[in-house]
Amino acid sequence: MPRLMLTDEHWSKLKPILLQQRIYDKADLRMTVEGILYRIRTGCQWRDLPDAFGHWNTVYTPGRPRTSW
Repeated sequence: MPRLMLTDEHWSKLKPILLQQRIYDKADLRMTVEGILYRIRTGCQWRDLPDAFGHWNTVYTPGRPRTSW
């Protein structure tokens, strides 16, 4: 499992902000955000994310509209 960045305190503050922006409150939202932060921190490609963050095609699906973020 990769090192995570969000403490419970940080997540408790960030989650309401994401939900205000109409981000879908899926069960693995926190891990999705952690995956984004991991990618930013390491500079890796989406497909090179560790499996703990899910499959990289779940981030973007061709033909579907983009999310608000």
